[in-house]
Amino acid sequence: MNTNPVFSLHIPTRIVFGCGEIKRLATEQLPGKKALIVISSGTSMKKYGYLDKVIGLLKENEVSSVVFDQILPNPTKKHVMEAAAVCQKEECDFIVGLGGGSSIDSAKAIAIMACNKGDYWDYIPSGTGKGRPVTNALPVVAIPTTAGTGTEADPWTVITNEETQEKIGFGNKLTFPTLSIIDPEMMLSIPPHLTAYQGFDAFFHAAEGFLANCATPISDLYALEAIRLLYKYLPVAVADGRNLKARAKVAWASTLAGLVESTSNCISEHSMEHAMSAYYPALPHGAGLIAISEAYFETFRNDSMKRYMKMAEAMTQLKSNRPSDFIDALVRMQKECKVYGLKLSDWGIKMEDFPKMVQNARDTMGALFTLDPHPLTDDEILGIYQKSFK
Repeated sequence: MNTNPVFSLHIPTRIVFGCGEIKRLATEQLPGKKALIVISSGTSMKKYGYLDKVIGLLKENEVSSVVFDQILPNPTKKHVMEAAAVCQKEECDFIVGLGGGSSIDSAKAIAIMACNKGDYWDYIPSGTGKGRPVTNALPVVAIPTTAGTGTEADPWTVITNEETQEKIGFGNKLTFPTLSIIDPEMMLSIPPHLTAYQGFDAFFHAAEGFLANCATPISDLYALEAIRLLYKYLPVAVADGRNLKARAKVAWASTLAGLVESTSNCISEHSMEHAMSAYYPALPHGAGLIAISEAYFETFRNDSMKRYMKMAEAMTQLKSNRPSDFIDALVRMQKECKVYGLKLSDWGIKMEDFPKMVQNARDTMGALFTLDPHPLTDDEILGIYQKSFK
């Protein structure tokens, strides 16, 4: 962070947080009268009654709804375009993203394409995107049922162009959710391994945002508290998914990390992972981040020594005397969550894929490399992948 930072803060999202607060969907002022509810192609939203609950609460608020239920864990442009067509045909006037980050991210992208002509990639400003200006977007209501992406508190949406194998984050002031309702009671059904993957995604949002050269005093506050909460409570939530206190702490940490994304930014760890899951969409985003994290953070250990020590102190509540204390605490946290030593090969990634992943990361999410503590060379990026292959 600069010694004399200049920054502004404008996050136009109304956040409603708390156990049981989903009921507020029936009484909050909503941005329209007909919603397109966007959910994943999985079964959990229907199996656990979350979809029916949301439909019922919207009805109480005199809002009708249509459901689009095709979103993949790594959401695709194809489904964004299909859902936008449904939205226009059904004359929906706002979008509800219900579920994990993939559903809420998709809701934001659908909100853009419901109001703008052409193809979604026409508006993407990097890779093969054409960078056209977005002039309008439908309002979005975010209802996360996972704790990880923080997309309920930031403008970013990450979508994969399956034709070009590009996974790119994008957003602007129009893609902030209008309203986000975060109810930890709707997260009790997440299995342990996904709880860990998602929680570490939030952790890395906070840690990367704390190390970014665009960090601000307010993003630092959000980041250190998110790091503290996740270190303390994520292992508890992984071990006992019915522990509502732990779920609530992790959910709040995820939202805080989303606020970090709105006031600072991710750095190149996210660029590198997006390149991995662009080619291997079965790779969960959080798992990919975990797999490369030890080698990645080791790379910057001597560039941000004081910041590493501050993160270590937030995690352990002990005085830190060396930057490697942070990496030691990170490894300990991964072991406690039973995700240490994840192998990239488990998802089919091969060593010979790494050079094209280096190039993909540069081409699609190159801007994040400019925020790193020091500029990474291609050899350094390749080395991180190689060390993480196991």
